[in-house]
Amino acid sequence: MFQILVIDDDPSIQIFLKRILEKQGYEVITVSNGEEGILQALSSPPSLIICDWMMPGLSGLEVCDRIKKDPNLSTTFFILLTSLDSVAHRVEGLDAGADDFISKPIEQNELQARVRAGLRLHQLNRDLQTQKLLLETELSEAAEYVKSLLPLPMTSPLTIDSRFIPSRQLGGDCFDYYWLDSNYLAVYLLDTAGHGLRATLPSVSVHNLLRSRALKGLNYYHPSDVLKALNDTFQMNYQNDKYFTIWYGVYNRVTRELTYASAGHPPAILLFGNTPNTTEVELLKTPGMPVGMFPHTQYFNQSYTIEKSSTLYIFSDGAYEIMKPDNTLWSLEGFIQLLVSLHHSVDYQLDYILKYLTNLNSKDVFDDDLSILQIKFD
Repeated sequence: MFQILVIDDDPSIQIFLKRILEKQGYEVITVSNGEEGILQALSSPPSLIICDWMMPGLSGLEVCDRIKKDPNLSTTFFILLTSLDSVAHRVEGLDAGADDFISKPIEQNELQARVRAGLRLHQLNRDLQTQKLLLETELSEAAEYVKSLLPLPMTSPLTIDSRFIPSRQLGGDCFDYYWLDSNYLAVYLLDTAGHGLRATLPSVSVHNLLRSRALKGLNYYHPSDVLKALNDTFQMNYQNDKYFTIWYGVYNRVTRELTYASAGHPPAILLFGNTPNTTEVELLKTPGMPVGMFPHTQYFNQSYTIEKSSTLYIFSDGAYEIMKPDNTLWSLEGFIQLLVSLHHSVDYQLDYILKYLTNLNSKDVFDDDLSILQIKFD
């Protein structure tokens, strides 16, 4: 049963509205002033409120403003009861948050029709709010599932750590690292275009394919071959128009050679040098369109010999495409400078990086997934 709250200082109006609305099957509660009305609404949120505009104490506009600012009353439909019928007064009422108006003297059929319409909108808003909560729950569960797939930190023979911060909508970031054999380590990070479950599912599929080596006949030691096989498998025409960027590398711990290939992904950042003043930066990236965008795309390998005490960062664009409080977009160059400033600092660089990025962000959550891999080479 819908509950309707009537706020009016005129007892005759209270009785009239209560009698008409109860005949329609609604539960009606009446109060005599704005203060009582707000307390009643907060204690038992009604589906609809009919409130007189002109009352001693709090006016109907003030009551409406207070009600509409409370998140627990966000779906309550608010009707102002008034003899003021000028356009200026209607605009003032709408600006205060009123959803509809009923003019005095009250016409019974109009009252019943406006109440029915208001309750339909209230129910629609309730249904939308329920669906929103269900979607947020599903996205939260999906984010936890993605986190469960991500690898644990590695301490030997390399030190590998990572951070994954899903956005509110959940994007398509995923990463992994594992030994192909006792000497070769495979590592990758991918980012599917878009947000939501449609972006997450391709990432999870790629993760499962690569971890299980389900693509038969593929040489997983050759990054360009891996990207070509993924491109053949995940053409966007068959994947809900979803494509993804990826950086994939294979490290030989005996020869210290890193072979890598990328597909539209931000460059991996390699830092090396013995002192802060001599830190050198190498951007590791190869040409290649994102996976799934075009068939028959070519990908290329490139190799780099890793010096001792080097650090490699692999990340998604959510690490630097951040809107700052001054409404300007942070840059890859700024992110690289941050990494360089931490290269010879103490441990916990990733925690410091995340704290810095969180403080830099103008919003309470990130607009995109944020993933960072840190590999320290002894």
